[in-house]
Formats: sequence, structure tokens, C-alpha cells
Amino acid sequence: MTNATLADATPASASVPSTPKPIIPVLHGLATLFSPLAEPLVRVTAGLLLVPHGAQKLFGLFGGYGLEATGQFFASKLGLPASFALLAGLIECVGGLMLALGLATRAVAVLVFGVMAVAVVSVHLPNGFFWTSGGYEYPLLWAVVALSYALRGGGRFSLDRLIGYEF
Repeated sequence: MTNATLADATPASASVPSTPKPIIPVLHGLATLFSPLAEPLVRVTAGLLLVPHGAQKLFGLFGGYGLEATGQFFASKLGLPASFALLAGLIECVGGLMLALGLATRAVAVLVFGVMAVAVVSVHLPNGFFWTSGGYEYPLLWAVVALSYALRGGGRFSLDRLIGYEF
């Protein structure tokens, strides 16, 4: 077999480098250094951003209505049991902290996914896609982020990893 024939028989994927060359080489070192922090950055941020939403439902903080009024809203406007306000508030507030810490990450992420799926279907779907119109864009993003952690777990910078157990 000649070199030309051998090249023709080689699959195209064999010539694709396993790691692309950086366009700006000076940034490659920084990207390599900080890339292990990307996943925990998203987990911690997602978890901490859920906490105020739960605090709105549970305690009336940050412009929220508190547990009783939120429960009445869930029952009268959404057709959900009023107790779902407590459940959603706890999952967002306590679960958000647990997600940020990477504690019981998979279990908490499944619960967050469930709350966000209910929010998409029960509250936001009729308003269309865009969040600015009360649509499902934002809670759908939360649901996908939570689903990714339910599938992946807390990662190497999590309390789950530190204690040596995943739930």
C-alpha cells in the first residue's frame, strides 16, 4: 500500500487532534489552570441563586409573600395544594444551600428538577418562552442545570466527595 493509498484508507477522524489548538495561546495556561473550577462554579452559583427564591416563599424576604400567602396563591391560582408552597420553599432554600455545598447533590438536584418542572408546566408554559413575559425560559434552564447535577453528582469539590458518599 502506498502512502497516498494509506492516507485515503485512514478515517478522517484519525487526523483530528484530541485537543484543539488555542486561538490565543497565552490564555491556554489560564484556561487549563481554572477549568477544574468551572463545574463547581456553576453548582455553587445555581445553589445560592435558589436560596432567595425559597426565602421569598418561606419567610416573605426579598419581596416575597411568605408561606401563607404563597400557599394561598398555589391553591387558588395554580390548583396545587397549599402545602406545595412549603415543599417548594424548602427545596429552593435548604436544597439550594445543599446544592451549593455539594451535599446529597444528586437527591437535591432531583428535587430541584421536580420543582422546576412543575413551575414550567403549571405556571410559566401558558406565558410563552421568554422570561421577560413570565415564560418558561428561566425555570427550564434551572431544571436542566439541576438535571445535569442529578446525572453527574457534586464533583470533586463537593461535600459528597469529601465525606466519601453520594446519595
